[in-house]
Amino acid sequence: MADIDNKDQAEMDPADMEDVEDVEEEETGEDENSKARQLTVQMMQNPQILAALQERLDGLNGSPSGYMESLPKVVKRRVNALKNLQVKCAHIEAKFYEEVHELERKYAALYQPLFDKRSEIVTAAYEPTDEECEWKTDEEEELTDEMKEKAKLEEEKKDEEKENPKGIPEFWLTVFKNVDLLSDMLQEHDEPVLKHLQDIKVKFSDPGQPMSFTLEFHFEPNEFFTNTVLSKTYKMRSEPDESDPFSFDGPEIMSCVGCTIDWTKGKNVTLKTIKKKQKHKGRGTVRTVTKTVPNDSFFNFFTPPEVPENGELDEDSEAILAADFEIGHFIRERIVPRAVLYFTGEAIEDDDDDYDEEGEEADDEEGEEEADEENDPDYDPKV
Repeated sequence: MADIDNKDQAEMDPADMEDVEDVEEEETGEDENSKARQLTVQMMQNPQILAALQERLDGLNGSPSGYMESLPKVVKRRVNALKNLQVKCAHIEAKFYEEVHELERKYAALYQPLFDKRSEIVTAAYEPTDEECEWKTDEEEELTDEMKEKAKLEEEKKDEEKENPKGIPEFWLTVFKNVDLLSDMLQEHDEPVLKHLQDIKVKFSDPGQPMSFTLEFHFEPNEFFTNTVLSKTYKMRSEPDESDPFSFDGPEIMSCVGCTIDWTKGKNVTLKTIKKKQKHKGRGTVRTVTKTVPNDSFFNFFTPPEVPENGELDEDSEAILAADFEIGHFIRERIVPRAVLYFTGEAIEDDDDDYDEEGEEADDEEGEEEADEENDPDYDPKV
């Protein structure tokens, strides 16, 4: 048999042999690509490798490329001229964002009457008319008049059986619980307090003042604290840093200032009491010591770390402030303007659309791989 096989190979057309070699090379290449992809995935899932890679990239950031070093002196001189133009562009961009801030202030005044009315409806200070409550859903458009009437009667019957609530109970608490970024901050002991939250407002700095915005959390009278408003101000900068003008990418939050919460005695959810047993070294007697320690709470949001004058912070404080800035910006840009959509969950669905699409793409790729495996004569499903 071996002689016959050798004879067959010897009698094959050289062109056919070339085809066979090409196929084998292609298959080998595909295997190598597959292994490379698997190795990449494993590397990206390893936090230590990612940290080392990020450190390497941070080290490269801002360092001149070899190409730049190789340029003639006269060309480098012209590149420096371009850099000076870029700095001027950054200053013009800073002016652009200052005008954007002015526009935000102008339109905030136009939005405010609508937000005030929203607050009045939530807190039962105003009962909307039938006309204001009309809202056609896609399901209602498909129903016949008879079915609509039947559904209306059933809804009215349900309303009669229930207590008649005022306004929209727990509106803001529901918004917070529906948004991952905010729900991660909430503790179970925060919820009874946040049930008293009636409104969140955004106030912008006055014309001519340094750029900033303030978040105001308005509460109804409650048993937890005497404040009616808890506030937090974010101070921003909209000008290039002289030491690194090319890093400018619009206004950035530089610091934030919270407020003092006047807690009722025994109701401070940011503190907890713990008991520890201590044994006397000499006598051997045991005593119980009560200590008050910080407690995880949403209301720690109003006591952010202070930024020293030199601007230097430890890693923990930097991480807390970075998360704080993200939350403050998100409340200002998304939560306050679109609160009702976060209450119903519609805005959350919109935010998740991109992730769903990525998931669908991944499913498609997985399906393609499965199809390839089925068409492979050497594929063994048991392996």
